[in-house]
Amino acid sequence: MKVLLAVDGSDYTRRMLSYLTTHKDLLGANHSYTVLYVVLPVTHRAAAFAGPDLVRSYYDDDARVVLEPIRKILSEQAIEATYVHEVGHPADEIASRAEGGRFDLIVMGSHGVGALRNLVLGSVATKVLARCEVPVLLVR
Repeated sequence: MKVLLAVDGSDYTRRMLSYLTTHKDLLGANHSYTVLYVVLPVTHRAAAFAGPDLVRSYYDDDARVVLEPIRKILSEQAIEATYVHEVGHPADEIASRAEGGRFDLIVMGSHGVGALRNLVLGSVATKVLARCEVPVLLVR
């Protein structure tokens, strides 16, 4: 199975990884994993002021901070994965990568927030579910 692990570095990402490590049927060497982190873009005005090199460095550093702990957790479980980061809106990028990469499953954390419409699912999870035909496993 080809699995996309959508991560954001939050406590919900850690919960999702913990769930996977305790359910060996979902996390095993017979699956192919891609770990995706989506960096929110800086505004055009900030990017123009900072310059392309500084903006690129910001995106890379932000991704490294999020992906390194995940790399360590999966490595401890002897799980090999491809690690990628994209710049954009998380729901759009997750759905696009899942559909374009022909993934069999998306696994991501979900959380409740204060707004009534997002009481059960986070806004990114809600949008991924709405935009994507790939099955999604949400872990609370």
